[in-house]
This record gives sequence, structure tokens and C-alpha cells, in this order.
Amino acid sequence: MKFNNILLVFFSVFVLFTVGFGLDFYHFVHTPLLIKEGGYVLAFPSGGSAQTLAKQLAADGVLKSPVHFIVWIRLQGSWRQLKAGEYFVKPNTTPRELIEQLKSGKVIQHALTIVPGWNFTRLMSEIEQSPHLRHSLTGLSASEIMARIGHPGEHPEGRFFAETYYFPAGTTDVRFLQRAYQLMQATLTNLWQNRTTPLPLHSEYEALILASIIEKESGIPGEYGDIAGVYIRRLQQKMPLQADPTVIYGVGDRFNGQLTQQMLLEKTPYNTYQQVGLPPTPIAFPSHGALLAALHPTEGDALYFVADPKGKGHIFSKTLLEHHLAVKEYRKAAGGKP
Repeated sequence: MKFNNILLVFFSVFVLFTVGFGLDFYHFVHTPLLIKEGGYVLAFPSGGSAQTLAKQLAADGVLKSPVHFIVWIRLQGSWRQLKAGEYFVKPNTTPRELIEQLKSGKVIQHALTIVPGWNFTRLMSEIEQSPHLRHSLTGLSASEIMARIGHPGEHPEGRFFAETYYFPAGTTDVRFLQRAYQLMQATLTNLWQNRTTPLPLHSEYEALILASIIEKESGIPGEYGDIAGVYIRRLQQKMPLQADPTVIYGVGDRFNGQLTQQMLLEKTPYNTYQQVGLPPTPIAFPSHGALLAALHPTEGDALYFVADPKGKGHIFSKTLLEHHLAVKEYRKAAGGKP
């Protein structure tokens, strides 16, 4: 009888302990972590363990009981499913919800925008300044960078699509450039296959070159088609493009904001005043609108354009006489000689 009583006592204690333990853990996993109003950024490393995570949360003042956390994850077997990355944890998140978030792999996405009109030098500068990308291309030449991303021998200018890209922290600069390159190639190929015909453009690359010039000529997408029309007609008639942005690109760092007569007479591969046809490469990253305009130019008979003195885009002219008059008005408005 005494033995049965002792057994009953032990059983009762065991039940009470188990119930208490269960209630304690239930309360723990459903009680919000100590996250402030602005939220909490958790960087969980690759190969991190339950202990690593618990210590990190405790050190950051987010978790009161690392032991409860470790035991609970071990019991659940969840630690094998946690995905490395950078996570934004909202206020009132419970330990259970946090683990589900880490299992989902829904990490913070950072952004970097390639702006239409940028050149490759500017792009690489922005990439190198991004704290969220993993850098492996710093100090390499343009040709070395193109080889690293899988396109040796290609000129980088214009090859990357102007868009906002989202990526998790730790993405490599190589992967970033590969994405932008692939998107440009896919977009360009699709537009080329659906282009207006006939055009005096012999390849997708020539379309890319023309689009880059259009992009640099105007900040008004609504007139991209008109500018494209002028350049297409000039190419058809074997006239020099006379595009100031190409001259400026050829001058490079020597350009200080003032395009001089000497620069217009300079013999560079990009001086479209001194030669007929397109320059050898793009001069910037074109927008989708500029690409579309290059392959679907506006019909008409204008062969010239100059900036509107009222600041409203450009004035387009059919004849050289009309163009000279428009240039005269522009110079007059700008305070120069008529």
C-alpha cells in the first residue's frame, strides 16, 4: 500500500511538472519578443545554430530566456530549417512567429537603381558604394569586369538595363550586373523582333547605340520618338548625326560643361559631326522608352532639332533655314549672340 502511495505521489509530481513545463513553454512561445516600436533587424549567418541565434537575440536585448528558446527549437527540430539572411522583425512578433519567418527565407530586400542616362563609370561607382552588395570587382578594368560576368570582349556601355533592382544583403556585384545585363538583352531582343521596318539599323546593338543617344538628348520621354525620327532619317540620307552627347562622351573627363568649337572639330570615334553613321558603342544606359523609340521612330520629315528657348523640350525643323532661325532664337534667349 505504501509503495502505491509513493508511486501516486511521484506520478502526481510528474504530471504537475509536465503541465507546468508545458504551460511555461506555451506562454514563452506566444509572448512577444522585446522588440521596440521601430522594429528589429536580425542578421542570421549562414551555418548558424540555435545557440547562435539565441545568443544573438539575447545580446540585442530582444530575448529574455535563451535557454527556453534553444530547448523549444530543439524540441521542434526547427533549427535545421532556418535560412540565413537579413530579416526585419516587426514589434509584437512572438518566438514562434520569428522561427516561421526564418524558415520562410523572406529576407530584407535592398534596392539599387540604374538611372537612365548613367554611363558605366557612374554605375560602378554606385555599386562600389552600396553597403549591401558583396564587392569583388573593385579596382578591375571595364574589360576585366565584363569577363568576370561572363561576357568577355564586350564593351560595357549601355549593356545594363535601367531599372530598380531588389536583392538580399550579401548579393555579389557580379550577380547584380549579370541580372541587369540579362534584362537588357531580353528587352532589347524582344523589341528588335517587333521593330518597325525598314530601318537603317543592322543589329540589336546598333539599336542600343541609337537609343543611348536619344536618352542623352532629351529628358522628355514624349519627344523620344521625334528625336529618333530625326536620327533615322539622317542615317537613311547618309547625313552626320551631329549629336552633341556623342561628342561629349568622346571628350570624356575634359568636358567641363561647355561644348567648344574645338571639341566639335576633334577627331574621335564618337564625334558624329566629323563622320557619318553611329558611334562605335552606346554612350549611356537607355531607358525602355528610348529603346522603344529607336525601333519605332515617329514618322515625319524633320531633319534638325534644337532646344526650345522656353525650356519645353526641342523645336524640330524640316529645313536648314528653319533650323538656323530656331538656333538664333535659342541663342538669343540664352543671352548669346544671335
